[in-house]
Amino acid sequence: MKQGVSIELDKPRTFRYGMNALIRIEELTGKNLTKLELDNISIKDLRTIVYAGLFHEDKNLTPEKCADLIDEYSDIGTVAEKLGEAMTLAFGTKPGNPQAVETVKA
Repeated sequence: MKQGVSIELDKPRTFRYGMNALIRIEELTGKNLTKLELDNISIKDLRTIVYAGLFHEDKNLTPEKCADLIDEYSDIGTVAEKLGEAMTLAFGTKPGNPQAVETVKA
């Protein structure tokens, strides 16, 4: 199983970006994932990426519920940092590698 990154929201949750999550991001944003500028994304796209990374463990989750979880239990900066770590894991690269996925900056 693909490795994930834990985050504490209403309960411990794990960001995991396997193929289905990456496809879900493309479907919901209408953008090619390789064209998303992760250091300059809209809040709506950030919410979609959060949702796609958490959906694997909670099929009743919605993008709106993800936004509520962030508002109630965390902050955008913390979530963006964890999301960036999880995306780096998804692409099998290590921080500092020139081909690594850029960390999301809030």
